[in-house]
Amino acid sequence: MKPNVSDLKILELPKRSDVRGNLTFIESERHVPFDIRRVFYLYDVPTAESRGAHAHRALHQFLICLSGSFDVEADDGIAKRTIHLNRPWLGLHVPPMIWASEVNFDAGSVCLVLTSDYYDEADYIRDYDTFLALKRALQ
Repeated sequence: MKPNVSDLKILELPKRSDVRGNLTFIESERHVPFDIRRVFYLYDVPTAESRGAHAHRALHQFLICLSGSFDVEADDGIAKRTIHLNRPWLGLHVPPMIWASEVNFDAGSVCLVLTSDYYDEADYIRDYDTFLALKRALQ
């Protein structure tokens, strides 16, 4: 199956609220559609800068805006879609073979990323023309 931007899903995470505040939790394969192997976060990203701008061959990602807001610009080689993230109980599942960039960061924004595997540079597609060629090969 050739992933496309319509495959990107915003998933709602459990949210427990009371007078003391809110609590959200995440469990592998229960709240995200994969077993979590790696966690990292982006912060202090200048407003005019972007992050990402690559695709993965096999890796799934789940992006959560813990604070502030930012946009995810997704591209499947044919269609494009922009998703605005600004709620810490909502996460965006980005499947493999989707070119994604995180842009338009508000000051103080924090982006939490959960991934389906450990870091492997060979899984990254950092050149857009290479990405397009690989997408065409999947057809």
